Amino acid sequence: MTAIEASDVSFAYADQPVIEDVSLEIDEGEFLGLVGPNGSGKTTLLELMVGLRQPDSGTITLFGEPAHSFSDGERVGYVPQDVTSAKGEMPITVSEVVRMGRYPRRLFRRFRSEDRVSVEAALDRVGISALADRRVGRLSGGQRQRVFIARALAAEADLLALDEPTVGVDAESREQFYDLLHELNDGGITIILIEHDIGIVTTHASEIACLNRELFFHGDPETFVETNALADAYGGGQHVIQHNH
Repeated sequence: MTAIEASDVSFAYADQPVIEDVSLEIDEGEFLGLVGPNGSGKTTLLELMVGLRQPDSGTITLFGEPAHSFSDGERVGYVPQDVTSAKGEMPITVSEVVRMGRYPRRLFRRFRSEDRVSVEAALDRVGISALADRRVGRLSGGQRQRVFIARALAAEADLLALDEPTVGVDAESREQFYDLLHELNDGGITIILIEHDIGIVTTHASEIACLNRELFFHGDPETFVETNALADAYGGGQHVIQHNH
């Protein structure tokens, strides 16, 4: 089954084109690494794919529905880039943030035992049960990223969209984070990841999409490394350093 299908998608801010004629499909259960230079339109494309923006032309479907009007929002967990870098904000606890993932499923009913079980299971799955009562603003970047992933898990999300989630995160936490992503992906969750370290992406993702306003490559990491797509997208002189962990 297809999780996301983009067909001839273009988008501009005012008269400045950001995405031009991009077409790609992401299958359910895929782990897609989205790479490209700064200002290449990666974040905009991710926002288009999860329905936060609407294309100027072309179409994007999310689990078979138009992405911009997708009606089952709890199936998508979106973790924006500023989650790990924000300091001193969000004076609420970890548990309260994760509980938010249950709100769409509760509608107007009270918080029930099954909601508590889902929250506790999500906290445990990402390894932050001990932080449940801590304020989010006092957490490290790596801990905050796990909080928002736990919120998506509590909502029973089928897709995680992550925008440079390891910015400001130390190397050890980064490796633990990728171990978590692999565990979630092995469990059937579709993952779309924007990551600035291309070597890490080609090591961990099952598919690569290389973007610089237009799509230069979409396929497996091994083929990506062997092509000129990286140099073409970044303007030459680029190569991939593989991370063997």
